[in-house]
Amino acid sequence: MTLTHLLEVEDLNVWFSGHGAAEVHAVRGVSFTLDRQEKLGLVGESGCGKTTTILALMGLLPSNATVSGRILLNGTDLLSGGDRTFQPHRWTDLAMVFQGAMNAFNPVLRVGRQIADAIHIRGGLKRGAATARATDLLEMVGIPRQRAGDYPHQFSGGMKQRAAIALALACSPDILLADEPTTALDVIVQAQVIELLERLCDEQGLALVLVSHDLPLVAQVCERINVMYAGRVAESGLVTQLQGHTAHPYTELLFAATPDIEGGEPPASIPGVPPRLDQEVVGCSFRPRCPSAIDRCASEEPELKRVGSGQLAACHLNDLRPPAGLAGTPTDTDRAGGRAR
Repeated sequence: MTLTHLLEVEDLNVWFSGHGAAEVHAVRGVSFTLDRQEKLGLVGESGCGKTTTILALMGLLPSNATVSGRILLNGTDLLSGGDRTFQPHRWTDLAMVFQGAMNAFNPVLRVGRQIADAIHIRGGLKRGAATARATDLLEMVGIPRQRAGDYPHQFSGGMKQRAAIALALACSPDILLADEPTTALDVIVQAQVIELLERLCDEQGLALVLVSHDLPLVAQVCERINVMYAGRVAESGLVTQLQGHTAHPYTELLFAATPDIEGGEPPASIPGVPPRLDQEVVGCSFRPRCPSAIDRCASEEPELKRVGSGQLAACHLNDLRPPAGLAGTPTDTDRAGGRAR
């Protein structure tokens, strides 16, 4: 069998159960692929399933979670054998920069020691070699070597985030999952952290999955975007496609909610809130907030369909207009060498 993708996620579903509470269907039928050195963004509001999706990829969901589907890493289905299947790949093939960098480190252990422990235990290096590599990694992310002996409370927020990236790179993974890596940082430090992530991924040859609610940020970093809503992929495509032609009202509203740095239209808020996922979703989950909803949206959930060359969207409105780029005429993305999926 010829492997065409580094990572393939097929029909991923995640449910959470609670004591006496209704089951929460947090991720609903999510599928996507990731190639070597590719940068993919997962975008959407809080509660749309982005973090749950990447925690499922790492096998780090809590015990009350039930997962179905397939997660193929180099052809190996990580869901086939529970945690026993995840263990050999966690941190060595797949690594994660957690959203809460402020709390990612043990407060009573030195930062360099914590990174060295990961290298020693997961990477198999002897203690001395692991300590040397931990120091090198800190320097690689812009932290002076002598700071390896400091405790987490002695680091600023930006330095903790850099150290968290160093920790994720400890065992030279193929894929880096970054969950809101700029949360709680000021805009200057945010830009520095994003620039660091981009540079390290390019230098180390890493594939990146970047999770964020900041659509312009993801568009700046990634080649392809999955827009998530209510646990599903609402739209997927190359950045150039989504910037030039959105095929889902939610994506359009996300763009409209972004401040225009050139002083054009003011940002517009998206009315309403996402649906509760502990209740059955009937019809289109975005219908109560959608300015373009039609009668069909109330009763029939839209399928994620191809609407252009490599572009997918789950919206009934696309059935009412001719699909872009499918009539034999190459799109601008095709001319530029964009990959159709």
